Amino acid sequence: MHATGLIIGRFDPPHLGHSYMIEWAQDHCEQLVVFVNTKAGEAAPGHLRAQWLQDLHPNVTVVQVEHNLHNDWDDQELWAKWIDLLRSKWPLASGPNVVVSSDFYISELATRLGAEALVCDPERVNVPISATLIRNDPATHLERLAPAVRDWVERNWLTS
Repeated sequence: MHATGLIIGRFDPPHLGHSYMIEWAQDHCEQLVVFVNTKAGEAAPGHLRAQWLQDLHPNVTVVQVEHNLHNDWDDQELWAKWIDLLRSKWPLASGPNVVVSSDFYISELATRLGAEALVCDPERVNVPISATLIRNDPATHLERLAPAVRDWVERNWLTS
């Protein structure tokens, strides 16, 4: 059992695969923080994504992390900005001890945060879905969304 864990993502939109990973991480961490990365122009509003995750997982700390940074993992200056941003939003006295993801690229982020990387279900066997699949074809993947998220997607993406 690890003292503190971090999951970071866009969760645009949050789906049952995200919930599986959060629940898995809760089994491995005494305290879990979920950072919801948000910036202008994303499919679902960031504050709403953070609220959905907090409602779905009341025993974790969900933090909306608004930014205007992009991802260029070869840019050391950009890495420094990301690490400064994430450290500034970290709500606990210490940590994170582990960074949890379903993607192996999380190892570099974990290293830069002084944490261990924990990879959960990288082949997405338990809940075979991604937010990209949902954004590209929401009607086909509604069953992979929690009811509140599904209702919002139906009202805002399928009627427009």
